[in-house]
Amino acid sequence: MATTEPDVEEKDKTLWTIYIVVGIISLLLVAGIIYIARRPAATASGPAQLEGALRPGSPDFEKYKALITVDKPEATEGARAIGDIVMTLTTTVRNFTGKTLNGLEMRGSVVDIQGNPVKERTVIVIPNNATGVPELENNKTLAVPILIEGMSKEADRANIKMEVTAIRFK
Repeated sequence: MATTEPDVEEKDKTLWTIYIVVGIISLLLVAGIIYIARRPAATASGPAQLEGALRPGSPDFEKYKALITVDKPEATEGARAIGDIVMTLTTTVRNFTGKTLNGLEMRGSVVDIQGNPVKERTVIVIPNNATGVPELENNKTLAVPILIEGMSKEADRANIKMEVTAIRFK
């Protein structure tokens, strides 16, 4: 008597084929998620810039930058599960300009032994809606953290720097 059921070997081959296809699709999904998580965030306009601010090259900028002191920065670092390093650079900024700052932009960078940047980030510190810091009055201080993400564990992280890149007055 003939049976229409496929034999056991054909069922095993079909199951193995399904397992392999599902495994490959799963592997590709995981690889895609890791790729997206590891690449730097892209913005259409690039990094945010402080509007209407004094920048390097302006004589007023150099004059006032000398009156805004930035303490020696400190750093903490931690490893993430995706295999990179995250560093938080912190410093204290002091305003001795005689005016109230309502705009402050700073750059934090991790540099190698030759002083070349390994990774850097520029942030608008004032105004900062996330922390509620609208301005920095004369003779006052402000703690400034800058988070730098995506450094490889093999990168030469010899030193850190934080500097004022733009200022705006009230």
